[in-house]
Amino acid sequence: MNIKMLTTGSVLVAIILLLAINIFSTTALTSARVDLTENNLFTLSDGTKNILKSLEEPVNVRLFLSQKLATRLPGVTSYATRVKELLQEYSRTAGNNINLTIIDPEPFSEQEDQAVAYGLRGAPIDSETTFYFGLVATGPTDEEAVIPFFSPEREEFIEYDVTKIIQQVANPKKKVVGLISTISIDGSPAPHIPGMGMMPRPTETWTVVAQMRQFFEVRSLDIDVDKIPDDIDVLMLVHPKGMGDATLYAIDQYVMNGGRLLAFVDPHAETDQISSQQSGMPGTNFGTSNLNKLFAPWGVSTSENKVVGDIQLAQKVAFNLGQRNAAIDYPIWMKIPKEQLNASDIITSELGTVNVASPGKISITPTDNVTVTPLFTTTDKSTEVDKARLGFMADPQELLRNYRPSGEEAVLAARITGKVKSAFPDGAPKADNAEQSEESMKFTQQLKESKGDINVIVVADTDLLEDRFWVRIQDMFGSRIAVPIAANGSLVINALDNLMGSNDLISVRNRGHFSRPFTKVDEIRQDAELQYREKEQQLMNRLRETERKLVELQRGKEQDKALILSNEQKVELERFRQERVKIRKELRQVRHQLQQDIDSLEGWMKFINIGLIPLLIGIGGGLFAFAKLRKRNESARTPATIS
Repeated sequence: MNIKMLTTGSVLVAIILLLAINIFSTTALTSARVDLTENNLFTLSDGTKNILKSLEEPVNVRLFLSQKLATRLPGVTSYATRVKELLQEYSRTAGNNINLTIIDPEPFSEQEDQAVAYGLRGAPIDSETTFYFGLVATGPTDEEAVIPFFSPEREEFIEYDVTKIIQQVANPKKKVVGLISTISIDGSPAPHIPGMGMMPRPTETWTVVAQMRQFFEVRSLDIDVDKIPDDIDVLMLVHPKGMGDATLYAIDQYVMNGGRLLAFVDPHAETDQISSQQSGMPGTNFGTSNLNKLFAPWGVSTSENKVVGDIQLAQKVAFNLGQRNAAIDYPIWMKIPKEQLNASDIITSELGTVNVASPGKISITPTDNVTVTPLFTTTDKSTEVDKARLGFMADPQELLRNYRPSGEEAVLAARITGKVKSAFPDGAPKADNAEQSEESMKFTQQLKESKGDINVIVVADTDLLEDRFWVRIQDMFGSRIAVPIAANGSLVINALDNLMGSNDLISVRNRGHFSRPFTKVDEIRQDAELQYREKEQQLMNRLRETERKLVELQRGKEQDKALILSNEQKVELERFRQERVKIRKELRQVRHQLQQDIDSLEGWMKFINIGLIPLLIGIGGGLFAFAKLRKRNESARTPATIS
């Protein structure tokens, strides 16, 4: 009796203890969280945490979510829940510096008017209902930034997007791009390089620069600058040919000191070939630029005398072939499709086609502490062509006749990160000329290695910036309207935008996907479908043949009203009808069996993944408790030893 009471009492104590723990955890441990997801989907990156902790004043974050409509849209409910939980994690981490508000913009409400006024993009459900799922961040100075719509396609970049707009409104000052270009791309004459002919003439501002000015302050720097100003957030180099050591050293020290660099180099800049011919000084070296002296310690180099072509990505270009014009594949002018862009990098993840012309190849040598990540590449059908064979415009037929695929993908653009060595380990070079005094070559602190991880993006083509390769200019009532035909402009803006961010923002990782489908189920489903589809196809063929014969018999009777079917024909007609019914029934059974097998398999997989582990833990806990109780009971039965 005592043992039975003891057992009952133990169970009651366990239940009371369980309830007490639940109540305590709900009230006292609201901020305690354990993230057991494979990619830590609900844990903020260290970069995000640092940005949130550095906020000096509150940022208001408003999530506009049509919550009632979300329940009617397949797949949206769980995604919306994940976004809400992630934003709540932002609020918890930032404390009082993130004020999170969740707004449900119901149709014809003031909240819907607010969403429209902020520029959020709604998805129409029907003629009167719109689904909203966007974010508005407002900073201390009322600076606003929005995510118009949380698209599932950008699911893995949610944290980056949210952190970026929070940082943007917290620090609203316009960022500065320092531009050094030996080609006239900003409307001013290209810089004159000593010994290289006449002074060039000014040209129209390129569309890419006009777009840059919409987002950033663009400041042109001299080609012979001997120190990069401290307020330059990103330095952009375009076709840096003929640079002296003093300028290379200035760029080197800028990067060593934490500056960001976006460099466009080219072994055969066709735009430069044209401008040099127009200036009356054509030459084979006018179109060549590289920064190999600067890149060497980082394990990176770009081709100097060869250009890359790819027959699989070749653009069709109109050529005059004697008596006729023809559109021919021109391998050194390429359309880089989405498949060749890095889908995991924020810069290229959502770009469409990028057009390039006679680009160079980026070669990578493994170097300690340096990571080189390709941003876009050719296919393995690429080849390299000696630039001496090209001239102003290569013979496409000759290129095709001598085309030999390399079997390797060529890297055309890459991101370089890590802690690197200076290209000038012995310090500042000697002054290039008398005008550059030794005093101008001195830096407050000469760095022989980078202070932290560098962030540099290199593109081995400058022609992709020129209008003719990515926009069509239309005249609209006297105004020039640029219509993009490729994503070249977006590539540049994305690269600058990413490099403008702090190290913390750049380090924010891709979150991976919240949705975790049963991939094994999908594989087995596909195998099962192949088997069932084969049977289904056989039945469909039989059904079509039966219906064809049935139609022929019926058509003959309809065309000749006087036609009287023989008994054999009547039997055959009825047999065809019965056969059709039978085949349709078999088809339904096949499809039903396929779905039944898939549902059964999915059910078992869900049980194994979701239910089995907790069940085993429960059984293990029960056995442990039973063994402990049994041991206690045996101890209670053992008489005490009387000494």
